[in-house]
Amino acid sequence: MIQTVKIGTIKWHHLLNPTDADLQYLEDVFHFHELDIEDCRSVLNQRPKIDIYDDYYFLILHFPYFNKTNTFIKTREEKIFWGKDFVITMGRPGWILSEKFEDTKSRIENKEDLEIATSDTLLYFILEYVAKLSYGIVRRVGDHVDSVGRYLFDINSIKTIESISVTQKNIIQLNTIFKPELPLLKKFESGQIEGFSENMEDYWGNILDVFNKIWDLIEDYSELIVGLSRTFDSLQVNRSNEIMKILTLVSAITLPLNLIVGFYGMNVFLPMGDFKWAFLVIIGFMMLLSGGMILYFKRKRWM
Repeated sequence: MIQTVKIGTIKWHHLLNPTDADLQYLEDVFHFHELDIEDCRSVLNQRPKIDIYDDYYFLILHFPYFNKTNTFIKTREEKIFWGKDFVITMGRPGWILSEKFEDTKSRIENKEDLEIATSDTLLYFILEYVAKLSYGIVRRVGDHVDSVGRYLFDINSIKTIESISVTQKNIIQLNTIFKPELPLLKKFESGQIEGFSENMEDYWGNILDVFNKIWDLIEDYSELIVGLSRTFDSLQVNRSNEIMKILTLVSAITLPLNLIVGFYGMNVFLPMGDFKWAFLVIIGFMMLLSGGMILYFKRKRWM
């Protein structure tokens, strides 16, 4: 279903749940390249790109979103046709561009001034909105990194391992989303993508600044989570060593006691076998022996 809002002389067409008929309409009316239409039909995520033609541009951009459980980052692909007097976007209900389109439509019906005079300004308006939302999502991942730092010394290691694994996966996904988009956006600021209006370099530069800030955060979070993961591994190794140390000391203390018990458990004649206080004497000796070993280990700072 194709919906349209008119902002001055500029039209924003939004395809909600685009069908083959909708895409065929775009090809017939706007004469878009058949390969671009084929890209729109594809359900597989493609690499971000911009195709340049004489009368329009075709962009494929990726943006992050959280899944329904707000646990894992997923990739949402946005396809945009950008011409001199139009911008065409696609989406499904609940997608960020669908929500922005409905908000813009409502503001126009309320006769608000959107200060959009060209298709370049409209595209900037869309990209700025999505960039800010993406920045917020990346900061949420940063909050998860902070929570991993708080869980680091938690006794429940399973919870920490899960947090580290999920956060690492999300950071890798963010890296995959934004890394190929930075060179594309730099083409706007550098003037390689001329657009249809003059003096837009500062605006494209503003979008690029947001994406650079996002990329800096991703790199920082990546380094932090790697450091936290290594610290957690070291803590786990140290805890394991401490446990093995205690078990070894307990074994060393009980070994001579087990030897004595083993001797006196045999059905043969042993010293003090007929002595009526033999049991208490042997128990006392074993306690002295254990106490002496504990004092020796503490003196050596082994425990």
